[in-house]
Amino acid sequence: MAAETTDIDDLRTRARRWLDDDPDPASREELRDVLDRLPASTDELADRFAGPLTFGTAGLRGPLRAGPNGMNLAVVTQAAAGLVGWLAAQGGTGPLVIGYDARRGSREFAVRTAQVATGAGRPALLLPRPLPTPVLAYAVRQLGAVAGVMVTASHNPPQDNGYKVYLGAELGGDLGAGAQIVPPADAGIEAAIRAVGPLVDVPLGPPGQVLGDEVVASYVERAAAVIAAEGPRDLAVAYTPLHGVGAAVLTAAFARAGFGVPGIVPDQAEPDPDFPTVAFPNPEEPGAVDRLVALAETIGADVALANDPDADRCAVAVRATPGGADGWRMLRGDEVGVLLADHLMRRGVRGLYATTIVSSSLLRAMCAARDLPYGETLTGFKWIVRAGGGSAPLVFGYEEALGYCVAPDHVRDKDGVTAALTVAELAADLRATGRTLLDRLDELAAEFGVHQTDQLSVRVTDLREIADAMARIRAATPTDLLGSPVTSAQDLLPEADVVILRTDTARVVIRPSGTEPKLKAYLEVVVPVADGDVPAARDRATAALRALRAETATALGM
Repeated sequence: MAAETTDIDDLRTRARRWLDDDPDPASREELRDVLDRLPASTDELADRFAGPLTFGTAGLRGPLRAGPNGMNLAVVTQAAAGLVGWLAAQGGTGPLVIGYDARRGSREFAVRTAQVATGAGRPALLLPRPLPTPVLAYAVRQLGAVAGVMVTASHNPPQDNGYKVYLGAELGGDLGAGAQIVPPADAGIEAAIRAVGPLVDVPLGPPGQVLGDEVVASYVERAAAVIAAEGPRDLAVAYTPLHGVGAAVLTAAFARAGFGVPGIVPDQAEPDPDFPTVAFPNPEEPGAVDRLVALAETIGADVALANDPDADRCAVAVRATPGGADGWRMLRGDEVGVLLADHLMRRGVRGLYATTIVSSSLLRAMCAARDLPYGETLTGFKWIVRAGGGSAPLVFGYEEALGYCVAPDHVRDKDGVTAALTVAELAADLRATGRTLLDRLDELAAEFGVHQTDQLSVRVTDLREIADAMARIRAATPTDLLGSPVTSAQDLLPEADVVILRTDTARVVIRPSGTEPKLKAYLEVVVPVADGDVPAARDRATAALRALRAETATALGM
């Protein structure tokens, strides 16, 4: 009992210190309510003070709540002060450009970041309204900014928000200009954040310069120029921004490129931080695109497209059969990735094509057959855009989680708007010859074999479950999969918490998610096509994947 009392007293002391430094009356009131409910609220208070949010795969990201282990004005003030101090220590010149989405707190956090920058004597440029993340990434390069901040939690649940950091050319170099931060910058910024003293001592200036629509118009013009100026445009498209900020920019880009305006899911068209029609605002989640598919069927669409809420990802759904009797199906990220890569290759775009260790091996096979350089990286676009180390110019990169970079010179990050445009260009080209995206996938399968992928994703409430599963797979690594010996078992520690298992015809990549409380296992089987019978090969691949999924779940104990 004495130890429990001591723990509560320590939590209470830490919380009161936080209250004394919190600049936001609303979050102070929230934390006082938690304190007033002690000891019943001990677990909640302990979670809020379990540790500060740290820079992960996508910078800061966490629930909107008071305390160091949440997104709030105090955490954002400290993060902005650390970032601005680090930029100064590196000798970085130029403005800080700041974007934000339509989530709760996003604009407030963006304005506070601008105030911290100007308070330190650095110009701050604020995007004119809630806009897609790719617009911010574009603006960093276009405006010659020293760095950029995007306030967004992307496709996370409604209660979350986040803080992404991009570097300009001066500190990011050629490969990192307009790209997300990587080591050692992330560790340096993290250390600078921890070194920030009392927030009352952080000087605040004016909220910077609010930019006009010129930067958005420039982004749209350049986005439309990503696809060929001449070509078929006869295509009916259904679209949803999933209550996010993508609709206005995407429809403007489609119109500029000569496509008709897509039909938009009415009750998902406007930004809404509650995301009321979906359980999770992520097009990969079950049910998230049900309304999109219904609209596509109603308007007779050729293809259905979805952005996640900050429009840096793009999902694609197509009719499962030519007549549509079997409904619609969502293409996997690997399928869209190889379709886009193949399309660019056929257009004669030469250079480095890159993906990640968890994506399909089909891109590697395509590059080898077509004498094109190939790059493979850890997960995350911050690595993809740096693939090859500059040995060849990057012309395309993708990750299986619906992220695609079709024009690295435009946006050096994933971009759901230009990806959607390029999918539309390909679909229109195929439609003009009586074919579909599925037909092109069959052509690729006939040439390279069926590379079928799937994912085992386990959401947890206790992160220790993920650590236990990773420890289990390392302690008892399978020696065979699908009846074939494991020919390679790679453990990427300490560089990355990843285990990769390979046989001659299968691969399993196991890792914790970098953005959500999930353990993920990425599965792939490769089945040759005999006598041109692609459907039979797909059936064999589907059965093999089902078995591989079960074996992997057993090995993880989940």
